[in-house]
Amino acid sequence: MEKQLVIFELGKEYFGIDIAIVEGIIKMQEITRMPKCPDFVEGIINLRGSVLPVIDLQKRFGIPVQEYNHATRIVNVNLGDLKIGMIVTAVSEVLTIDDSVIEPAPPIVTTVNSNFISGIARVDSRLIILLDMNQVLNCQEKTQAMALEA
Repeated sequence: MEKQLVIFELGKEYFGIDIAIVEGIIKMQEITRMPKCPDFVEGIINLRGSVLPVIDLQKRFGIPVQEYNHATRIVNVNLGDLKIGMIVTAVSEVLTIDDSVIEPAPPIVTTVNSNFISGIARVDSRLIILLDMNQVLNCQEKTQAMALEA
């Protein structure tokens, strides 16, 4: 079977998410900061009349944060009850890959804190870390993000 993925960069690493949950990709814009949020929650933006919580995936994953630039994007995803924007270093491409190139993540790199990694795809000379976006935020963080939307 094949999967269609949106491939993006965080720092120098490649990540992929299922295209079905992606509602849009926009250029970086002014973000309104909100008090008492976790450090990876950048704040909220007004997206076509709706309030959208925005998180920085570099901070969420503990990747050294690069300054935002002309390539920085906000990927808008729909996680069922929650719509959220994710700041990424750059969006590379939409890629169709076969399940045969996907391997489970090695046990040494998967812990309770990294259960959002659903696998690793080998594409040409790149390794693409596949994310389960429903696992990126825990239940409490999802509840906090939904409160920002309201």
